[in-house]
Amino acid sequence: MTTRKILHTEAEIAERIDAVADEIAVHAPRFEIAVPILSGSFVFAADLLRVLAKLGLDFPVEFLWLRSYGDQREGGEIAILSPKLEQVRSKHVLLIDSVLDRGRTIARAKTLLTEARAESITTVVAVDKQLPDAVARSGFALFAGTRGFLVGYGMDDAQSGRGLPYIAAIE
Repeated sequence: MTTRKILHTEAEIAERIDAVADEIAVHAPRFEIAVPILSGSFVFAADLLRVLAKLGLDFPVEFLWLRSYGDQREGGEIAILSPKLEQVRSKHVLLIDSVLDRGRTIARAKTLLTEARAESITTVVAVDKQLPDAVARSGFALFAGTRGFLVGYGMDDAQSGRGLPYIAAIE
């Protein structure tokens, strides 16, 4: 049986979303569309987009569905499940993801957005593990330096735990 160690509570997440939304608002005139990466970012993206809307920033949303983990705890080949991205052409994109681990998924998403001719891409993540060998970096993060295999707040362990209102490490 796996146990979970809560790293970031629901209240801490809400507090950080408000703070990061304020940071994004400073740069908001630049962003024209939000692109959450499914499935892991859907909870974070919904919360963030609602807070941004309260600040008067109501971006159009185009989803990008990529899968790298599947039922495993190690990332594998990144599958593109929804490659159509016409809406991003010539736009400044706010790319939203749940976790930046090695950065392969975000790097792939940025490549797809660049190929779709996005004008610019800035990434916001719930958790940036800040691993030294990561191939991508985030522009904004709720939490930085968090380690371990994470579950909750949209992140899953073999499709389980996405709905948990906190972020935990599997022990």
